[in-house]
Amino acid sequence: MSKIKPAKGSPYARILGVGGYRPTRVVPNEVILETIDSSDEWIRSRSGIATRHWASPQETVAAMSVEASGKALADAGIAPERIGAVIVSTVSHFKQTPAVATEIAHRIGAGKPAAFDISAGCAGFGYGLTLAKGLVVEGSAEYVLVIGVERLSDLTDLEDRATAFLFGDGAGAVVVGPSDEPAIGPTVWGSEGDKSETIKQTVPWDEYRSTDGAEKFPAITQEGQAVFRWAVFEMAKVAQQALDAAGITAHDLDVFIPHQANMRIIDSMVKTLKLPEHVTVARDVETTGNTSAASIPLAMERLLATGAAKSGDTALVIGFGAGLVYAATVVTLP
Repeated sequence: MSKIKPAKGSPYARILGVGGYRPTRVVPNEVILETIDSSDEWIRSRSGIATRHWASPQETVAAMSVEASGKALADAGIAPERIGAVIVSTVSHFKQTPAVATEIAHRIGAGKPAAFDISAGCAGFGYGLTLAKGLVVEGSAEYVLVIGVERLSDLTDLEDRATAFLFGDGAGAVVVGPSDEPAIGPTVWGSEGDKSETIKQTVPWDEYRSTDGAEKFPAITQEGQAVFRWAVFEMAKVAQQALDAAGITAHDLDVFIPHQANMRIIDSMVKTLKLPEHVTVARDVETTGNTSAASIPLAMERLLATGAAKSGDTALVIGFGAGLVYAATVVTLP
């Protein structure tokens, strides 16, 4: 017989509050065109992006996260000291250690919670949400703060015609806590490592030790067509699996919040999933760009703030990106 006392968690978990932060600087396509041979029409037709937000030196990964977290805590009505864990998904915090989650936890006044970073690219919010749900149900934390945050402007090659227009900066956060009924569905997630070269950092950190200045600072690059095909055809299947796992159909949905990578990908997924017209679709990419791990919570926050979605709505969320990795689940909006 085991001597370990069983955990006493909540039977279920839910998102209790959401908050977002977008940097103050808005960057139109015209700025991008200063360094690449393209046009506003081409960028809009290929990605749907008209503007994106770029962070100032003061708008650090930590600073943006603190702002988004404060809004999420206020929205949830949860005091910072009640947070038992802080999970941060990011690929643009440049310190290998310590985790930026510890700094954020301290700055929001969370006391001494568990705090750690994860790296799962554009699927990072889904990964973090799944971990948070597990912590609440298992009993390791009553309330968990999940943050997706990126300063992708630091990793953008402004001379790369394929990616210069894609990326933006921002932070999105949610508070996950106990629930008496299912409000976060089973997660369908995974990876396809054989495609890891399709989205990658150009230069590993250990190679960026040139003393003669010959190496360019690392940037994110991707094989656009390969990623597009994978996202459109494979991620629609994953989204359907998440619906099946939650025991619902597309007609039961109120909202669809996909990773804000590209408007064409979003439109194609809507068509492939045969989403009914009543389903509200997040299209935050038009004015926010691709913010990787921050894109889903930022889009969620905007839908709720504008009234396009409401508390209690059933939403399908799916993230996908470098790795290649993916995560999809059905949630009840806070």
